[in-house]
Parts: sequence; C-alpha cells; structure tokens
Amino acid sequence: MIRLNKFLADAGVASRRGSDTLIRSGRVTVNGLIPENIGMKVDPEVDLVVLDDNVVTSTGPLIYCILNKPAGCVTTVTDTHGRPTVMDYLKDIPQRVFPVGRLDFDTEGLLLITNDGDLSQTLSHPRFKVEKEYLVTVRGRPTSPQLDRLETGVAIDGRLTAPAKVALVSKKRGRTCLRMTIREGRKRQIRYMFRSLGYQVERLIRIRIGPIILDDLKPGTWRMLTKTEISSLKIPPKMKDE
Repeated sequence: MIRLNKFLADAGVASRRGSDTLIRSGRVTVNGLIPENIGMKVDPEVDLVVLDDNVVTSTGPLIYCILNKPAGCVTTVTDTHGRPTVMDYLKDIPQRVFPVGRLDFDTEGLLLITNDGDLSQTLSHPRFKVEKEYLVTVRGRPTSPQLDRLETGVAIDGRLTAPAKVALVSKKRGRTCLRMTIREGRKRQIRYMFRSLGYQVERLIRIRIGPIILDDLKPGTWRMLTKTEISSLKIPPKMKDE
C-alpha cells in the first residue's frame, strides 16, 4: 500500500505536490470514488485509479532528462488558458513525464524532466539546499553594496531571502549580466530581489540545478541525463538543519 500522491507521481502524472492538487480538485477517483483525503493509500495491483476518465497505471522505465526551456511557455503538463507548455517540446518521450519545479513564463534555461516522483519530491522540497544557478541580465549597473545586499538577503513580502552568491559577468550598453546562485524557490524570487533594489530583470536563464549543468543545449531541445548525472542527483542533499 502506498500513498495516492506517490502512486500518481510514480506514474508520471505530476509531482507529489501537483498530485495533491489533482486529488483536492476531485479529478482523481479510486475504485469509482473521490478520495476523502489526500493521504489515502492504494494498492497498485488491486485498486483502480482514474484521472479525468483515464486509467492511471504504474510507469515503465524511469526517465531523466533536461530541457532548455525557451521563454514564452508555462512549466505545466497542461494549461487551462491554452498557452504553450514545456510538454510541447517533449512529444518524442513515450513515457508520461513531468517537470521538476517551475520556471516562470518568461524565464529560460535548465528544467529537469522525469517520472521519478521520489526524486522530484527531494529536489523540490524546501527542506533541502539544492543550488540553482542563473545568468541574470538587468537594466542599469548595480553597485557593490547593492550586490552585497543580495548576498546577505533582501526582504520579499516581509520575509528575508536566504544568502545568495552573486558574481559580475559583464557590463555593456547600460546593462549588467550577473551569475547568481540561490538555494530557495520562491515564485519569481530573483526578479523580486532585483526589483527591491530598483532594477528590472530583462533576461533570466537557469544554467544549473545541483550538479546538472545546461551547457550548450539549444533552446527548445532536450537530452537524456547520463548515468553519472543521474547518480549525482540521487546523492542525498544536505538538509537545512544539519
């Protein structure tokens, strides 16, 4: 017997958190009944699990790949507003997969794609310190004291951000390119961090998640992770309370 959200995640329907949302919305039934709580357990060999009139079955081989997400698409499996999604770039993958975490509509770069619900939970959970590295282009030229503030933390919605790493890449034509590493995943966090200092982010590209690097993968294309990369992702990350 396993929790319903884990079964859905392992089947490649969505992450565990996304599966919880599907269950709460009443889109999932077990043996014809809507679950009374999201903590319900099911027997994959016996129980009939259905999502939107489609039977959910256990997944095949585990898939691990990365997509270089272009700007102008949402990081969801489907979109109720008819916008392009990252799944439009993954049609060659036969298994049901889902993105790990999210990148904003206008944000580009590295996005992990998998049907491994346990790994998705580990990488997405705020309890763990998974580094995410970005190239940030802003209009203007932030001063050294302002960059120091980013590194020590700025207030967003009344809560201080965790320490970040910031390094200057280039200054050109009134714009500044920086390399920035954070360990959090708040919505539009980097854009809000620079906005708090009076700067507008013009381009944001994620180039690394933990040990996985984007390298020269072209926008809109994807590749499978190597065995070495998969193993490196599965090394237990350091917890915040250690």
